[in-house]
Amino acid sequence: MNKGKEMILIERATLQHVEGISDVCSRGYRATYGESHPKSYIERIIEEFHHPDRISSEITDGGDGWDGWYVALEDGTVLGAIGGGMTGAYRGEVFVLYLDPDRRGEGIGTLLLETLTRVQREKGATEQWVSVARGNQKGIPFYEARDFVFQHEQESYSNGEDEPFVSNRYCRGI
Repeated sequence: MNKGKEMILIERATLQHVEGISDVCSRGYRATYGESHPKSYIERIIEEFHHPDRISSEITDGGDGWDGWYVALEDGTVLGAIGGGMTGAYRGEVFVLYLDPDRRGEGIGTLLLETLTRVQREKGATEQWVSVARGNQKGIPFYEARDFVFQHEQESYSNGEDEPFVSNRYCRGI
């Protein structure tokens, strides 16, 4: 993808991208949920899921059902990151997708999603799922514009005791 003279490259993440993934996911998470979720919840989720140690282990040995991290790079800087995996023989899942909050609307998220979708199709996926927090007006329009259709609500994966957050489950054929 061209933006002026620079080029956006999408590639499978390596250990050199760990800090960039952690940074872009942390800033993206704060930008997405800063007005809808308590700061304590946001920081707990960032510490659990976007910590460099976790990302490093997911890059080197993600385990079954994990397709790895993919990054959008411009001049070596991580602008966005996506991760997902297969949750069934024909079922892919987007587990995480965040962008530099200042770079939204440039098509970077679409490029990342297209890359993960291609990987999951090659593994046999015919459908792709994603969970999006109820009310997330950054994520919901993005996925709906890419043919994801609302299926149902469920308790958010990372809820702690007495946390009431709800995720919308979306699916599309791929």
